Amino acid sequence: MMVLASTSLQTSTCRTKQVFGTDGVNFSVHVENQTRVRDAMSRRQHRVYQLYSRTSGKHVQVLGRKISAKGDDGDKYAQLIVEADTFGSQVRIRGKETNYYLCMNRRGKLVGKKPSSRSADCVFVEMVLENNYTALMSARYAGWYVGFTKRGRPRRGPHTLPNQQDVHFMKRFPPGEQPELHAFRFTTISKRSKRMQATNSR
Repeated sequence: MMVLASTSLQTSTCRTKQVFGTDGVNFSVHVENQTRVRDAMSRRQHRVYQLYSRTSGKHVQVLGRKISAKGDDGDKYAQLIVEADTFGSQVRIRGKETNYYLCMNRRGKLVGKKPSSRSADCVFVEMVLENNYTALMSARYAGWYVGFTKRGRPRRGPHTLPNQQDVHFMKRFPPGEQPELHAFRFTTISKRSKRMQATNSR
């Protein structure tokens, strides 16, 4: 039986290698393509948080058509509603106060658009970087990121890179909306506790 199982496993592995080698299947490309596909069957999720800019030390604001990163913690224009209704990590970001969407036009400029706009310019791919910061890449213009200068002014998409601090953000809950944090309790299992559990189970 063990020989048959081993033979079956080797056959399965060979078939997998054959599919990836012969047919030229690239799984990373498949994942990227699926991330960009809109999924009408998924339940839409709305989250409210603030985006803290690593460079300006302030929060992203949607001031109608104008976008900046000069908001203080709790600023009403810095409270953002993030809508996710796709398979993967595509999001649309709307200012809670102004109801305008954060968008990037074809010149790479960050602008605010009215809620009636369902433009692809307003869709971003939310990415968690290795340093745990969050970056937002335009879903329409790959390689262009939401970024700000030290003065909180928007940077144009073509002038951004994922390793620049200008495109790094931290997601923060608005004041009063932080989730309850429970203290983590450590449980130590000793030989004595195992014997007691075995006795109780009898």
